[in-house]
Amino acid sequence: MNRLALCLSRAIARVTEAALGPYQTAVVRMGFAATWLLFLLREYPHRQELYGPDGPWSFDLAQQLTADNHAFTALLASDSQAFFEVFYFLAVVSSALLLVGWRTRATSLLFMIGVLSLQNRSVFVGDGGDNVLHLMSFYLVFTRCGQVWSLDARRAARASAARARGERVAPDRAGPALWAVSGLVLLVAALTGRTGGGWLVPAVLWATWAGAALWWAAGRWARTPEPRILLDVIANILHNGALFVIMAEACLIYSTAGWYKIQGSRWQDGTAVYYPLHLDYFSPWPALADLLSANGTLVMLVTYGTVIVQVAFPFTLFNRRVKNVLLAAMMTEHAVIAVVLGLPFFSLAMIAADSVFLPASFLHRLGGWAARARDRVFRRTDPELPVQRFPEADEQPRVGFGA
Repeated sequence: MNRLALCLSRAIARVTEAALGPYQTAVVRMGFAATWLLFLLREYPHRQELYGPDGPWSFDLAQQLTADNHAFTALLASDSQAFFEVFYFLAVVSSALLLVGWRTRATSLLFMIGVLSLQNRSVFVGDGGDNVLHLMSFYLVFTRCGQVWSLDARRAARASAARARGERVAPDRAGPALWAVSGLVLLVAALTGRTGGGWLVPAVLWATWAGAALWWAAGRWARTPEPRILLDVIANILHNGALFVIMAEACLIYSTAGWYKIQGSRWQDGTAVYYPLHLDYFSPWPALADLLSANGTLVMLVTYGTVIVQVAFPFTLFNRRVKNVLLAAMMTEHAVIAVVLGLPFFSLAMIAADSVFLPASFLHRLGGWAARARDRVFRRTDPELPVQRFPEADEQPRVGFGA
């Protein structure tokens, strides 16, 4: 009984004391932000046909559909062309800012609004990768995804170093400004009844806005550390819960896809991979598709291998070595799909989702290589700059809820 209580207390302490998986959540953040940013830039010439007020899926049809399914989309607040152009531009900017990790708490909300609004504006545009992006953009809001590899982390590290040297740290002005502007926009949307449909997303926006205010007030006026500790524990619980949901969602995607494939006759006889290689829509490189499909043994191995990997992956999470092997196989398969079938954004979205399972040791080494490469580049341009050491995992600065 005592051993059970000890294990339970350790589990509770692990969930509440720290935000787990800082490197994994950073990679997921950058992966999905880059995927959406590249998609928006690639489709910029076609934005009117995809999501514009004069597109094939008209403004009136979108209003009728969202009135029935209560899907959130801010694009139905106005059918003005200028409003659409500004919104699309802000979606691009928020994706870029989330990619570099500037004010990740605020930019993750803007990122979610951009993804949900554009996708729900034209629900018949997209593929499986868009569905994954749709879900993950919502989950990212609850994570502390700017702890490492972000401008937020660099700002926190500089402020911590300045305090250690006894220097005065300049007050944060961008954070309160973002809070004030976002609160004004939310208030105007609520008073005018243009909250975008549904109640869940507006409730998350208001809750996050209020939480940011509490975090700032606790840091500024609380005379004891208890209020800030309590808010930090709540933020850690939300982060760890969202991280668990992201991992469970990725496992669910693969397991359902694998079990559905087992029921198909083409997957059972080992020929399923052959057919998409000869569809015009999925053949950007016909010669390459013909080369791959010419070998019947290769087609059979890839067909059966895909099913085996997808069905088995959730069960390999209990064995780190096997999990890493299958994870590398799945990422390689998605990279091949991106080139051979011409589905780059679907593949990027799935690779970003898979990244939540990458080993922290590998990600830390990857960050070290990137830091050393960056230092060599900057030292070539400015030899007077000192070489910066990449901090160890337990030295990473903690980024607050308001970041």
